[in-house]
Amino acid sequence: MANSAVSIRVFSLNCWGIRYLSKECAQRYAMIGDLLSNGEHDIVLLQEVWSEKDFIGLKKKLVFSHPHSHYFKSGVIGSGLAIFSKHRIHDTFLYRYSLNGYPYMAHHGDWFGGKAVGMAIIQVGNLTANVYVTHLHAEYCREKDSYLPHRVVQAWELQQFIRHTSRGADAVILGGDLNMHPQDLGTRLLRSYTGLRDAYLETSQFDGSLKAEIRCDFMSTTKGSVPDKPFPYSDHEALTADLRLKPLISQETTHDNDSTHDSSKVAELVDILTEARTEVKVGLHCAERMRYTATRTGIMGLALLILELAIAAVPWLALGAEQPFPRTSFYLLAALCCTILITTFLLYLFYTMELKSLQGAEDQMRLAVGGLQERLRGVSVDHTPLRKPPEGEEPSDFDTEE
Repeated sequence: MANSAVSIRVFSLNCWGIRYLSKECAQRYAMIGDLLSNGEHDIVLLQEVWSEKDFIGLKKKLVFSHPHSHYFKSGVIGSGLAIFSKHRIHDTFLYRYSLNGYPYMAHHGDWFGGKAVGMAIIQVGNLTANVYVTHLHAEYCREKDSYLPHRVVQAWELQQFIRHTSRGADAVILGGDLNMHPQDLGTRLLRSYTGLRDAYLETSQFDGSLKAEIRCDFMSTTKGSVPDKPFPYSDHEALTADLRLKPLISQETTHDNDSTHDSSKVAELVDILTEARTEVKVGLHCAERMRYTATRTGIMGLALLILELAIAAVPWLALGAEQPFPRTSFYLLAALCCTILITTFLLYLFYTMELKSLQGAEDQMRLAVGGLQERLRGVSVDHTPLRKPPEGEEPSDFDTEE
């Protein structure tokens, strides 16, 4: 029947797949492949599949259980995102986040991963599902999280990407490693703006998109080590959710996912956006301070280099004068000055790009807050373009002014 419910089981796992660094990487990929090859899951969303060879290995192993797959490529070592599906994948798209940590924090490695959100359009029965898989910046210290502004901007860009690409979808499914708790700012921003519901929190009353009724019937996670194995699938636990999709007969509701008729929800969203803007501004001040520090250090390095060159020119100006510095010390100091200049110049460029990304996100949030506040006040704005008077005529007193 056209309106019969469709059940779909979604699996998500951060594979911890750093070759030569992650423990028992090859053995764990073999275990993951064995788990998925039994065909119990309809859609598989994987993160941290950093090596394309590992993806190809899984693809060969899952060719019968999940014949459709896609690997999202991004950054230096890839986005790490992959999707396997029993249902045909009709289209894919990748959006890379504008902020993703700092390149000099090499021991964290997030910047090199090219964190992003991947989208796949999948036909499930008579319904078109937009399936999103993502991996946000890691949280290394909850008490003093220096990456919080970046993660908030990533959550903001994620909700924008979902809203602007899911208008033609019957159902929206988002899975991945968000690195956020259910009540964290980024999660609240994501849920409030998109209307998505957290299956972990609301399994019994999970309601989804406007064109299909979505229920989460069951949810489970792995529990540490795999039976008969000394280690788990990953350093993260896998999550499985059984979703039930049913087309709605009546289509009386509008299809604008951003429109909210409940004023209390709009007011709540204004508060969340204001909190998000505050965190972004904290990141802005930090980036400005770091760029200023890089500029000041670069100027000091340049001044030291000029001073050294002036001292080196003394023997040329005063014939017979001896070089005041040993040659080795002179070269080492010159190398140090050049290193300082190059490093501070690169840091200046990086922090300038970070500032622009943060400013862009803050500008977008400010516009969104303004629109929501107008909705709360019930203000309607005439967007009719201004008409120029005919040549030689003065504008009338009743003409609209800018």
